[in-house]
Amino acid sequence: MAKRLGKTPAFRLLAFLVIPFMRVIGRYVITGGSNIPTHGSFVIAPNHFSNIDPLVVGLSVWRIGRAPRYLAKKSLWKAPVLGYFMRATGQVPVERTGTSRADPLRQAREIAASGEGVIIYPEGSLTRDPDLWPMRGKTGAVRIALEAGLPLIPAAHWGTQRLMGLDNRLHLFPLRKLVRVRFGEPVDLDEFRGKPLDSALLSAATSVVMRAITAELEVLRGETAPAVRWDPAAHGQTEIGRIEPTR
Repeated sequence: MAKRLGKTPAFRLLAFLVIPFMRVIGRYVITGGSNIPTHGSFVIAPNHFSNIDPLVVGLSVWRIGRAPRYLAKKSLWKAPVLGYFMRATGQVPVERTGTSRADPLRQAREIAASGEGVIIYPEGSLTRDPDLWPMRGKTGAVRIALEAGLPLIPAAHWGTQRLMGLDNRLHLFPLRKLVRVRFGEPVDLDEFRGKPLDSALLSAATSVVMRAITAELEVLRGETAPAVRWDPAAHGQTEIGRIEPTR
């Protein structure tokens, strides 16, 4: 049995430092919190269009009563202060693919086995959709949910772009900007469970999850998403680094 981490002292210190600042710059309306289990493991799959999103989703999960843990790029562990908190709070470093140690889902599986939850951005990076709708998803979130038999909770937020835009600068004023966060009911993945997790199945399950995330965002925005999901490759874009204009 993996060690249960919970809200560790380091986590509480980080919350003490971060939450007051987040409350100054934003006003957060959270709905659907009852869809996050009070005990046991789970996967949360949110949309992603601002680099401040993890703080907003983490604050929301913390307020609901669970400790937020993420898959995050391993380079963050090299930062002197941030790296300490990443280790002390049990975040999940993702090795660069192609290295001998690359198994980005292994530690997420360990967290799941410990009875903790893990937050995985299925898009893998900030959406390249110019209207900030979710783009094509990757399969990590559904793989963990299916392998471990965990509930997968779609999540959406709207308003974080008012706190930090694509320029990666904090927009402090006016203070207390409205940000809404919505957690949906667990995605029904029963048709995929108990079958070989090949690429076709994982891709189909990921499409179901991305539709669920988009549906939650449609509620928050009061709009209908495009019928065709944005595919960066079809628009000459990469999915890493700075967001480049479409061509």
